[in-house]
Amino acid sequence: MSATNGTGTHVRIGLDAPPRVASLGVGVHGTTGPRDVFRLPDLWQLHLYRYEAELTVDGVAHEIRPGHVSLVPPGALVRFHYRGRSEHLFAHLELPSAGERLTVPVMQDAGTQTPVLTDLMQRAVAAAPRNSARAAAELWSVLWRVADLATPAAGGTTGPHPAVALAVAHIESHLAAQLAVPDVAHAAGVSHNHLIRLFRAETGTTVVSYIRHRRMERARHLLRESTLSVPAIAAAVGIGDLQAFNKACRRELGASPRAVRAGTS
Repeated sequence: MSATNGTGTHVRIGLDAPPRVASLGVGVHGTTGPRDVFRLPDLWQLHLYRYEAELTVDGVAHEIRPGHVSLVPPGALVRFHYRGRSEHLFAHLELPSAGERLTVPVMQDAGTQTPVLTDLMQRAVAAAPRNSARAAAELWSVLWRVADLATPAAGGTTGPHPAVALAVAHIESHLAAQLAVPDVAHAAGVSHNHLIRLFRAETGTTVVSYIRHRRMERARHLLRESTLSVPAIAAAVGIGDLQAFNKACRRELGASPRAVRAGTS
């Protein structure tokens, strides 16, 4: 394995630009024999697995389980040992050689991200024959999510906690709606009190404070970058009462909506 691409257990990848996709689809293996041994001299290999097997990358063994995802660098010698017919989603691609490098494990358990990764890769497969740019965009999103699986959060843990990630996703998608903590907890699949504890531990703030902050950050953006009316912006961030919106702007942004829009705050 090239020293520029990583070690036997981790690889270093650049994601500052979309990948160039050489091939992607559903690979079917283990039908003519239990083993495959090969290299791709110039291309990365991304696999999302649906079966149990063993993979060896340049002499380093990795267990394959359903929901595992692997990223193998160009030139690596790979050995697969199957346990019967085995299907996986795959992509063979080129990654940018310049820009920031991210360190990613060769093999990871995608866990709760498996359905999302599967959907994105299937979209890329469907788009590839008619729109290579769309396929590359879908695959770029997959690669960022794979990189995020290994991103350490504050304190050195590998997170965020799945319930917190679901809560944040729900909040970001519903800033224009009425957001009650019990409803956010329900969307995250945990109890009200458990979410409060998890959220505080992961983010250092409360769910209510996070909602308030994100609403006002969106309001700041719309006030400065759009011509939407102030009432429309208030509604867009879930604050239907203009007096309450004015108070929230002064409290969170330090100025009235008009002053924020004028750029004087």
